[in-house]
Amino acid sequence: MQILSVNSPEFKAYGKVIDNVNFAPLVEALKKTELPENVVYQPSVAALEATETFKKLEEVTYGCMPIQIGYCNGHNNKLNALEYHRDSEINVAATDAILLLGLLSEVEADFTYDTAKVKAFFLPAGTAVEVYATTLHYAPCGVDGAGFQVAIVLPKGTNYDLPAAKLNAEGEDKLITAVNKWLIGHPEGGLAEGSFLGLKGENLSV
Repeated sequence: MQILSVNSPEFKAYGKVIDNVNFAPLVEALKKTELPENVVYQPSVAALEATETFKKLEEVTYGCMPIQIGYCNGHNNKLNALEYHRDSEINVAATDAILLLGLLSEVEADFTYDTAKVKAFFLPAGTAVEVYATTLHYAPCGVDGAGFQVAIVLPKGTNYDLPAAKLNAEGEDKLITAVNKWLIGHPEGGLAEGSFLGLKGENLSV
């Protein structure tokens, strides 16, 4: 599939590059985190939140709202699923990575989504982007089979376990799989039993 740049005009519908924060301390700390064969997500990591970047993001980018910084690291070349939150997510790359993105406005009334609408964007090492709340996203992909290390910044508490199990969820509620996380999976994505498998079409790869 075609891979666009996060600096391209096409990316403006999905997010924007952040250029008013010094991400160097966060990137250096991120480089010291694990790079496993599989994809690993940690919502909050003390070493990343101890950087001066954390305070700047909390005060400026999130308007003094409590945040968390974790990471999504590993090796991946598949779409597998798409998720969204009720707020923006910031991705900070310590390595080159590719983001597979869609638009929430293109989700059908039955919460299915055609993967042919997904676009791929190249996120260079050292770059940070805001991924809008209206953007569907999931785990990054590596470049040419290499692993990736991407810091994930979100409001505090996001992606943690729900306080209670969902019972007889209907409508959009059936997509909720964690705090502030709505997930649409692909049948070939290997997601947990009970996940809503609403992605139609190819499980895209890069």
